[in-house]
Amino acid sequence: MFTVAHRVRIRDGLVRAAREDERITAAAFVGSAAINREDRWSDIDLALRIRPDLELEPVARHWTERMYADHDAVHHLDVWAGPALYRVFLLSNTLQVDLSFWPSRAFAASGPMFRLLFGETNDAPMSPPPSTEALVGMGWLYALHIRSSLARGRRWQAVHMLDRLRDQVVALTCLRFGLPAHQGRGVDDLPPEETDLLADALVASLEPTDLHRAFASTTRLLLKEARHIDTGLAFRLASPIEELVRSSDSSPQRPRS
Repeated sequence: MFTVAHRVRIRDGLVRAAREDERITAAAFVGSAAINREDRWSDIDLALRIRPDLELEPVARHWTERMYADHDAVHHLDVWAGPALYRVFLLSNTLQVDLSFWPSRAFAASGPMFRLLFGETNDAPMSPPPSTEALVGMGWLYALHIRSSLARGRRWQAVHMLDRLRDQVVALTCLRFGLPAHQGRGVDDLPPEETDLLADALVASLEPTDLHRAFASTTRLLLKEARHIDTGLAFRLASPIEELVRSSDSSPQRPRS
């Protein structure tokens, strides 16, 4: 298990290496380190601006070799976000290290959790928050799949879809309170009366009665959030969503082979 001191040593070493690498023209902390809100469990998030005449992947390959040779990485995965390559490493001591490689033209602060360490950034508008109407739309789409999963006796699939529906509700609630909506980062800062309602939407078992209870609770919350956005939309959605819940409360069929 990594310690805070170990994380700081690795992070400082990576920043030092970035300053010394002629292929990198700027670097920044992103995430909790950018706003001095790290805790015992925080990972390392370092964004690197690549020299304009270079391609990302050869530079990323060099840094990947460094992570395995010097920092005992055991695996990594790639996530592309627009033009940027996020290479996420797992170290043997369970520390996560995210190194993002940015084309020079795209390197910019995408939000408040960005602290430039050296070099320069491009000017860029703040990323817009998720569309509330799209979140509501994804909510009713998941509700459709929950109804069919329950009707077919596919309980695990119903749980999966219920979790996704609740994710939309959590994001909508966080946005309403001006909190981060991505990956549930703001949910623990919601007022207790809101998290109490969300707790009732959790699935406690695979029993059909509990799945139906969680379905009914989560759809009520979805409609509540929709009313905060557009009362007309909430009114139009209420009848079909309530019908989805009613029609899911029948004896489930035997799961299909």
